[in-house]
Amino acid sequence: MKAKVYVTIQQNVLDPQGSAAEKSLQSLGFNEVGKVRIGKFIEIELDTNDRNEAEKRVKEMCEKLLVNVEVEDYRFELEG
Repeated sequence: MKAKVYVTIQQNVLDPQGSAAEKSLQSLGFNEVGKVRIGKFIEIELDTNDRNEAEKRVKEMCEKLLVNVEVEDYRFELEG
């Protein structure tokens, strides 16, 4: 089974990397660009076919290591 984890900075948290990308895109002529937020994507191969167990374990992984829950939000999808 595969888990796809999407991590984004919470809306109320400053995103300097996103702001820099926004300004750069606009300076390159992409004037239609508004606010840019930068996140991360994590793909995890799991050695289980138990969907409930996989969901539980991925949530644990996110909250213990992969995501700073103080400033980031996350969601994940399971495939397989």
